[in-house]
Amino acid sequence: MAFTPGQPVTAVVQRIEIQKLRQGDNLILGFSIGGGIDQDPGQNPFSEDKTDKGIYVTRISAGGPADEAGLRMGDKIMQVNGWDMTMVTHDQARKRLTKKNEDVVRLLVTRKSLEDAVRQSMTRP
Repeated sequence: MAFTPGQPVTAVVQRIEIQKLRQGDNLILGFSIGGGIDQDPGQNPFSEDKTDKGIYVTRISAGGPADEAGLRMGDKIMQVNGWDMTMVTHDQARKRLTKKNEDVVRLLVTRKSLEDAVRQSMTRP
């Protein structure tokens, strides 16, 4: 998803709702993240834009809550429970995802395959 600074960004998003798995005192989501405004975007293997400091899904636990909900490795997280995630540090994103008083996490994510599908549908005669 390329963008020009100062210009509006259009993104094709998918809603994903993850029911956290309770293990003792821990609530498990079943995925890991990378990225954030405090990280080196050049190290992000999921974005073609090497200035993109977004939060990306870097690992999914097979059979875990995120896997069951349809989250995919490489998804870019745009929102968590209504909170904007486009300009957060890695630690802020982690804290927002792992709040102890929330059993459900509602995400808005974008992924390259979603954007490609919309782009193709717009160019068909």
